[in-house]
Amino acid sequence: MRSPRSRAADTGPGGSGAAGPRALGRAGEDLAAAWYEARGYTVLERNWRCELGEIDLVCATGTVLVVCEVKARSTDRYGAPAEAVGRAKQLRLRRLCARYLVESGRRAAQVRFDVACVLAGELSVVTAAF
Repeated sequence: MRSPRSRAADTGPGGSGAAGPRALGRAGEDLAAAWYEARGYTVLERNWRCELGEIDLVCATGTVLVVCEVKARSTDRYGAPAEAVGRAKQLRLRRLCARYLVESGRRAAQVRFDVACVLAGELSVVTAAF
């Protein structure tokens, strides 16, 4: 599922337009969170962490819990953002989700794993990516 084209703020130090990795990642997470909220989801967590790692976004709508991995790139020089979510990352996100459910005490009838891809400021969300 693709969203309407959205632009991320891409300003770095001095307004040069070159964002550092953290600013780029944060802008991507902001875009993804806004995308979910615009579609009626509640953003429950941003950057939820435990010793196993981090979940970028945890969202919910009805009985569906969504774990979203956000990948932001300024160019596709090193591949498309979604390509960075390989099998090992998918397994880690599944383990993180299980831990999140235990620690938060939340229940969900369905858990979905999405990947939000930001390339050069353009957002697309792959729902049920794995």
